[in-house]
Amino acid sequence: MTPIQQLSLPAILSGKDVIGQGRTGSGKTAAFGLGLLQKLDVKSFKVQSIVLCPTRELANQVAVEIQKLARAIHNIKILALCGGTPFGPQVGSLVHGVHVVVGTPGRIEAHLRKGTLKLSHVNMLVLDEADRMLDMGFQESIDNIIKTMPVNRQTLLFSATYPDTIANITQRVMKSPVMVKAPSTHAESTIKQYFYNANTDDERMTALRLLLAKYKPESSLIFCNTKRDAQAVTDELIYYGFYALAMSGDLDQRERDQALIRFSNKSVSVLVATDVAARGLDIDSLDMVINFTMAHDEQIHTHRIGRTGRAGRTGIACTLYSNTETYKLNALALGIGDEIIPDPLPSEHYLNKPIKKPPMTTLKIDGGKKQKLRPGDIVGGLTGKGGIAFEQIGKINVASHWSYVAVNSELVKTALKKISHDKLKGRSFKVRILS
Repeated sequence: MTPIQQLSLPAILSGKDVIGQGRTGSGKTAAFGLGLLQKLDVKSFKVQSIVLCPTRELANQVAVEIQKLARAIHNIKILALCGGTPFGPQVGSLVHGVHVVVGTPGRIEAHLRKGTLKLSHVNMLVLDEADRMLDMGFQESIDNIIKTMPVNRQTLLFSATYPDTIANITQRVMKSPVMVKAPSTHAESTIKQYFYNANTDDERMTALRLLLAKYKPESSLIFCNTKRDAQAVTDELIYYGFYALAMSGDLDQRERDQALIRFSNKSVSVLVATDVAARGLDIDSLDMVINFTMAHDEQIHTHRIGRTGRAGRTGIACTLYSNTETYKLNALALGIGDEIIPDPLPSEHYLNKPIKKPPMTTLKIDGGKKQKLRPGDIVGGLTGKGGIAFEQIGKINVASHWSYVAVNSELVKTALKKISHDKLKGRSFKVRILS
C-alpha cells in the first residue's frame, strides 16, 4: 500500500468520514475505490456511491481505475457522467441501472435537474481533488448535489492541499471526520530544483527555450497560471519548432483525449497547462516540470514539481520568476526550509542546436471496441510480414470507435503502410498520423 492507503483505508472500511490529504499519484483512487466497492450491494441496481471530480479527464480516469478494482465483482455497473459527451447515451445507461457514478458537478447537477439521476440510495459520497473543485467555482453545484442525498451516509474528501475553503465544506457536510495526511511519496533528492530570473515576457520565453534546448526532455510539463498564457506559450514554442500542445478547457473532449494520448505515449514532448487542466493527468515518468509563471503558494508549487521524480526516478523542476515576485520566492524558501539561490541560464548557443524530435509518432485507426478491435489485433497487424518489430511499438489506447498506437518515429511510414494495406480482424480500417 501507499502511505495514503495505509492511513485512510482502516477508517474508510470502518464506516467513518475521512479527510485525506495527498498529492496526485499518491494512490487516493484505490483507497476510496476499495472503500466504496466494499459497501456495494451488487444485487440492487441503484446509485449507491457517487464520486465528484473537478475535470472530465480525472473523472474518466477514476471510473477506469474503479472498474479495474471491481473486475472480480460480477455484473457491476460504473458510469462516468461528464460534460463534453452526449446526454442521451448517459440517460440510457442510467435507465438500465448503475451502482457507481463518477462525474463532474456540472453534468451531475444537470441530470438531477432533468430527473434522470436519483441519489436517494447513496451511502457514500467522495469528493476527489476537492480543492480544485472549489477553486473552479463548483461550491454551489456541490451543495445542490449533496442536498439530494441521504443525510445518513459516509463522506470521503481527498485533496492535495487543505485551504480554508476545504475546512468550511468539511464542517458542513461531514460527521466527525478522521484527518489523515500522507507524506510525500518521492524523496526530495530525486527532484533537482532550479530558479531563474526573467522579468519580461520575451525573457521568459527565451529562458524556456534555453531550458528545453539544453535538457532535451522526452516529456516536460509547463505550468502557466491562466489558459490564455498557456495557449500563447504553446503557440510560441510551435513557432520555434518545438513539439508542443496546450491543455485547456477550450478543447472539446476528443481533442483533450488526443492531446493526452500523444503526450503520454511520447509523440509530443511538451504539454503546457494550467493547474486546473493538469489536475488528475495520468502521466508516467515525466522528465521535467517548468513553472513558466510561479505558483500562488508553496503547496501548489510542491504539487506541481511532485509530478516529476516519481517511483525512484530523477526529475528536474525549473521555476521562472520576476523581480516583482521575490516575495513569493521568499515565502517558498520559508515553506521548504531552504535558501533559494538564483541559477544562471544556459548559454544562448543552445538556441542554435536542432530541436529533438519526439521518439514516437501516434497513428489513429478508425476502429475501436465497437468494431471488436483489441490491442493484440493492432500489434499483430503491425508486426506481420513487412511490418515493424514488437519493440518499436509503444502505448496502445483503444476507445469506442477509434484506436491510437504509438510507433517509433523512424518507422512510422512502414507502420502506416502495413495497416493501410493489410486487414485487422479480417477488415480494412482507415489509418492516419495524428498531428
